[in-house]
Amino acid sequence: MKNLKFITILFLVFISCSENEEVEIIESNLLLGNWSEVVYENEKLIFKRVKELPQEAYGLSFKEEFPEFLERTSGFCGTPPLSFFDIKGSWQIEDRDILKIYDLNITNQYRPNNGLLHNFKIVSLTKDVLILKRELTEQEKDHQELVDLYNEFYEIANNKSCTDENNWSFVGYGSKACGGFQGYIAYSTLIDVPAFLQKVEKYTQLEDAYNRKWEIYSTCDLVAQPQKVICLNGQATLKY
Repeated sequence: MKNLKFITILFLVFISCSENEEVEIIESNLLLGNWSEVVYENEKLIFKRVKELPQEAYGLSFKEEFPEFLERTSGFCGTPPLSFFDIKGSWQIEDRDILKIYDLNITNQYRPNNGLLHNFKIVSLTKDVLILKRELTEQEKDHQELVDLYNEFYEIANNKSCTDENNWSFVGYGSKACGGFQGYIAYSTLIDVPAFLQKVEKYTQLEDAYNRKWEIYSTCDLVAQPQKVICLNGQATLKY
């Protein structure tokens, strides 16, 4: 019985070794190959080297020709059932082990400027494990500044319960790339109105500068202006 267990263990070890040997490793550039079984830990993406990318899981593939890149992803939607698809592009490594990945098929308002898709810092790279940390691009940093400022005035505007519509007004905010406001927001006249409107105006100017800097495109339809603010179940609601 002991001999049978020993033979079984040897057989499993042999199978495991054989499988590992099938994974091609290019010593001159360990990044080349397929990476999947990703784990997210402390803002880092930890990948394992795999023989080929699974059909229904996230993964990255790097090839020397071109150099070619492939990302197998389900996109931003995390709700099952997930549908995976491939994004193809190219990659290059710059100073400080910065890995830049380009989607050459997409140039739009989210990724103008030659389709930069990902900006990663290579934290560690071995034969079996690739650890990446996402680095914000300059455009993403500018966009985060916009998001933070929007959250500031949005929180102020929604910090009051609406019980008397006479104590409420509204203001246009943001700047569409094609012109006009992004939308309108209701606010209580019982708050520090000048400070609030200053934040809204700063956001609008900042978004206009962002659109020009990053060559953002948008639809040219004008957002309808509300007629007034009404109170519904304690919430300020714009009436058109």
